[in-house]
Amino acid sequence: MEVIGYICSLLIGVSLGLIGSGGSILAIPILVYFFKQTPEQATTHSLFIVGITSAIAVRNHYRVGNLKIKEALYFAIPSIISLILSRKYLLPSVPEVIADRGMLITKHLLMMLLFSLLMIAASFSMILRFSPVSGKVSVSRLFLLGALIGIVTGFLGAGGGFLIVPVLIFYAGMSMRNAIATSLLIITINSLSGFTGDLINKVAFDQRILITVAATAIAGMFAGLYFSRKIDGEKLKPLFGWFIFMMGLFILARELFFAAGT
Repeated sequence: MEVIGYICSLLIGVSLGLIGSGGSILAIPILVYFFKQTPEQATTHSLFIVGITSAIAVRNHYRVGNLKIKEALYFAIPSIISLILSRKYLLPSVPEVIADRGMLITKHLLMMLLFSLLMIAASFSMILRFSPVSGKVSVSRLFLLGALIGIVTGFLGAGGGFLIVPVLIFYAGMSMRNAIATSLLIITINSLSGFTGDLINKVAFDQRILITVAATAIAGMFAGLYFSRKIDGEKLKPLFGWFIFMMGLFILARELFFAAGT
C-alpha cells in the first residue's frame, strides 16, 4: 500500500506545479488510506509536505514576476493567526468519540466527512472558470476571508489553494496567473507556520513518512513545472476538478458505510 502511496504522492507536486492548487486535497487521503495515519496525524504531515513543495513553485514564480507580495500579506497575516489558534485550541478540543447513538461518530469520521465535503467544494472551484475583476483591492475582505480559510487549513490540514485563488481574483483584482502564484506563496506561509506551531506544541509525527513523501511530492513538483511550460494548466483544471469530485464522493460514501456498520 505504501508503494501505491508514494506513486500517488507524485500527484501532490504535479498538481501544485501545474495548476497551483490541489496538493493538500490529495495529501490527506493519501496519508490516511495508504500510510495508515489518523486524519489528525495526516494534517501535521500534510502541512509540511504541501508547504515545502509549494515553496519550490513560489521560487519559480518569483523569478518570472508573478507574485503579488503585498496582497499575499493582507491575506496571510490573519490566516496564520487563525490557523495557529485552531490547531492549538480547536482541533485538540474535539473528543475522540463525539456521539454513539445508533452510529458511532468519532473524531476520525467527523474530520474525513468534513474533508470529503471540502473536496467536493474544491472540485467546483476547479471546474468553474473565474474572470479577473477590476477595481481596488478589498483589504477588509481579504483579512476576513484569510482568517476563515486559516481555520479550515488549521483544522483539516488543507492549504486551501482552491479557495484562495477565487478570493484573490474577486477581491484583489488579480489575473489567474498572478492569483495562482500568490496563492502558492500564501499556502507556503500558512502550511509551514502551522507545522512550526505543531513542533512548538510537541505534536508527534513520523519523520520517515514526512521526509520520503515530501521528497516524492517535490519530484512531482518539478515534473509539474516542466509540463506547465508545455501544457496549459487552466485547460487541465476542470478535468482535475472532476477527479477531485469523484474522490470526495468516494471518501464520503466509504466513511459513512463503515460508520453505519460499526
